[in-house]
Amino acid sequence: MYFKKITFLLVLIFATVGYSQTLTLKEAIKTGLENFGSIKAKNNYANASRETLKQAHRDYLPNLSLSAQQDYGTVNGQNGPLYGFNGLGTASSGPTLAEQNWNAAFGALYLANVNWDFFTFGKIQEKINLAKIDVQSKETDLKQEQFQQEIKISSAYLNLLASQRLLISQQKNLARTEVFKRTAVARVKNGLLAGVDSTLATAEVSKAKIALNLAKNLVKEQNSKLVDLMGVAPQNISTDTVFVNQIPKNIVMDEKATHSLHPLLKFYKTKIDYSNQQTKLYKRFYYPTMSAFGVVQTRASGFNYDYALDRNSFSRNYLDGVNPDRSNYLVGIGITWNLTTPFRMSKQVSAQKYVTQGLQEEYNQADRELKSQLNLAEEKIKITLDNYAEAPVQVKAAAQAYLQKTTLYKNGLTDLTDLTQTLYILNRAEIDRDIVNNNVWQSFLLKVAATGDFDLFINEF
Repeated sequence: MYFKKITFLLVLIFATVGYSQTLTLKEAIKTGLENFGSIKAKNNYANASRETLKQAHRDYLPNLSLSAQQDYGTVNGQNGPLYGFNGLGTASSGPTLAEQNWNAAFGALYLANVNWDFFTFGKIQEKINLAKIDVQSKETDLKQEQFQQEIKISSAYLNLLASQRLLISQQKNLARTEVFKRTAVARVKNGLLAGVDSTLATAEVSKAKIALNLAKNLVKEQNSKLVDLMGVAPQNISTDTVFVNQIPKNIVMDEKATHSLHPLLKFYKTKIDYSNQQTKLYKRFYYPTMSAFGVVQTRASGFNYDYALDRNSFSRNYLDGVNPDRSNYLVGIGITWNLTTPFRMSKQVSAQKYVTQGLQEEYNQADRELKSQLNLAEEKIKITLDNYAEAPVQVKAAAQAYLQKTTLYKNGLTDLTDLTQTLYILNRAEIDRDIVNNNVWQSFLLKVAATGDFDLFINEF
């Protein structure tokens, strides 16, 4: 009979809440890591930094430029200085004549240019090193984001599990109040009790229904939070309760747990390394750049070689003007060094050093907070384990007291006030048990969040 009642109760609860197929914690975490927006974004940032690293390696390649132009115009020359300011100005070349003329022909220039900064005093290598550290920074940022998401999903899952357990306790409590209400109503009709007992029993049933509705609302809230963290469409989630009455196997092990390898600290460390590397790169700009270059140039012109002597020695024919007939080449090496660069870059170096100091302070603050969180977690674990040991004792004693009062009430040996008091105590004990059991896992999760080793937690499942 008792088994049938429990079965009916569970069926009623699941039908009321509308749970779907049971979702394990590992499945929830896997779904969340695949779907959550910030993780997808940081994964793309990491991919972008890897491509930037490839681009930095290609900076070693020389510049190779090909150029071709075909023109039509005059070639009047003039003695005097000229500076092509901001790229403005023409490159017409011809004899300096006594007067302007408008003889025009086609011309062409074909050019191949190679320019290679073969020695930069470490600038390119430092750029590559900076890109490498940027990849590490983006990857550690992704890992710490994944770790934080794992912790958040696990906490939300445990909260949903606790709310669903509370819902079951409130459903049991409602069933009890309805039982003694029926008993009270029957005894009142038979004249064995005063009419106020049935009224009080009705009030207790209403109170239990309100508590049940509040529990349902809590389940909906916690369910919504978990769904959001998983990045899936709204749905009712049924949690796995297999582990709920157990405690983590590793909860009292590894008392010397450390947070030195925490993903968050690794992320701050790579930010510091990135800033230091930027400082090194800026210092490399103090030095010159050595370049090798080579040019092959071919020209064509509709003006003949004796145009200076004979103003009619030119052709307006297009093919005559663009067919190359003169070529030159040039090779060489050069060095460029802007002597004012060190004065400008020195302040940028100083600024970057302050950035590094700021990042170090952020690292130190995160380190202190994790130490404090780890200490808090250890204390919470001790307290929750003590409560875990006491919770069954409280439930057993409360259940016995309720059974005794129920028996006495049915036989007219106690009043409804005493019975409702024991009912309240039993309901509170069951709720405390549900909360205490969940708090053991939550405190262990807090310790895992402080140490940064999520495997300690997920390997329990």
